[in-house]
Amino acid sequence: MMWAILRRKAASSNLVTYGTNQSLGMARPALTGSLSHGYVDGTLRHETPTLGRNPKLSRQVHLGVPVYSMPIRNAVSSLKTDFSSQIWSRSFSSNSGDLVDAVVPFMGESISDGTLAAFLKKPGDRVDVDEPIAQIETDKVTIDVASPEAGVIQEFVAKEGDTVEPGTKVAIISKSGEGVTTHVEPSEPPAQDAPAKVEKPPPPPPKTPPPTPEIQPPKAAPPRPSSKPSATEPQLPPKDRERRVPMTRLRKRVATRLKDSQNTFALLTTFNEVDMTNLMRLRSEYKEAFFEKHGVKLGLMSGFVKAAVSGLQNQPIINAVIDGDDIIYRDYIDISIAVGTPKGLVVPVIRDAEKMNFAEIEKTINTLAKKANNGSLSIDEMAGGSFTISNGGVYGSLLSTPIINPPQSAILGMHSIVNKPMVVGGEIKPRPMMYVALTYDHRLIDGREAVFFLRRIKDVVEDPRRLLLDI
Repeated sequence: MMWAILRRKAASSNLVTYGTNQSLGMARPALTGSLSHGYVDGTLRHETPTLGRNPKLSRQVHLGVPVYSMPIRNAVSSLKTDFSSQIWSRSFSSNSGDLVDAVVPFMGESISDGTLAAFLKKPGDRVDVDEPIAQIETDKVTIDVASPEAGVIQEFVAKEGDTVEPGTKVAIISKSGEGVTTHVEPSEPPAQDAPAKVEKPPPPPPKTPPPTPEIQPPKAAPPRPSSKPSATEPQLPPKDRERRVPMTRLRKRVATRLKDSQNTFALLTTFNEVDMTNLMRLRSEYKEAFFEKHGVKLGLMSGFVKAAVSGLQNQPIINAVIDGDDIIYRDYIDISIAVGTPKGLVVPVIRDAEKMNFAEIEKTINTLAKKANNGSLSIDEMAGGSFTISNGGVYGSLLSTPIINPPQSAILGMHSIVNKPMVVGGEIKPRPMMYVALTYDHRLIDGREAVFFLRRIKDVVEDPRRLLLDI
């Protein structure tokens, strides 16, 4: 009865609707296997629950087989099988967003690339959001590459030592952790095969001893003639006692800048000697009260910074710089403090030092020094600077000639404090003395300005009351 109704329906319309009109009995073979899954998803609608109730089922053509070649029950059952494959393809597409890339971040306006120094994680390790996974070493600072999402590191795309630019892909992170393999099992089988191969070679070695009895000790004579020229040749240490290590980008940058300083500037250094008695007495008398109020210890460095500010205000040419055929005078004083770290020399900057008091200077120096030792200084904290102070005294240096930090025009060198016999009021007394040195660019600064500046440093350090009276 059902078939009779269907055939009557087909005879009246003689059409099957499947995207295009065609005869029910003449379903085009071209449809078989020629439609993509995407097309079937968009056009084919299954209505199996209404089988026997909805006559529209008769107008559906089974993919790959003409309608008249199989019963409707078989067609519907095969359609269910094809529908399961559609569900699989959809789940695969949903997983396409599981992988995210960890890329090199922006490193600063003046830095175009860096070197991938080291990986902090390994493939298969789980990471959190913004957790560092690698370090990029630049000319100035070390920058971390952070994970953009929480997940598992699937693989590293770059290698240690590669030169990378901002936006370069470094690693692939799997948010679900699927597809990450440790490759431990495949490495074990070869280890088992290796010993099996080692067992076979032992038999041949016994055959080799017979030729060895022929021995070549008599040929020890040839080395004798070579001993004669060896007397004139230098005896170099063996290469296995040497180590070759690539120079870091920071060290290469420092070397380049210092050599450029020697090649460009007309370097000249003037010296003086400072009596540290009054400044050390000031620190010992007020260090406890200073710490209770400001929460930071009173050091000698803040006294020299204040003295340098006073000297630069009295001699503005030392705070200036040559730019082509012009001289740029700066109306601000940004003092750079040279800090030696295990990775190299860095020079963080104290901004607007002329506006700071002793406590603010000490807090800023402590903060910058901690960041320098931790390698967390930013580009902004080291950019600029109009004058530099280098304290070699912390390492025990008695006297040195510091090199200017380009593009600045001068640098002040501090040294160790040594008790010396000095003539004070006509009497010889022991005094804590320090040598100070000023290296300056003689193209811009004359000896007169350099000596006056260094004398101002000496006057202020030996008598800090001058700062209160501005004399």
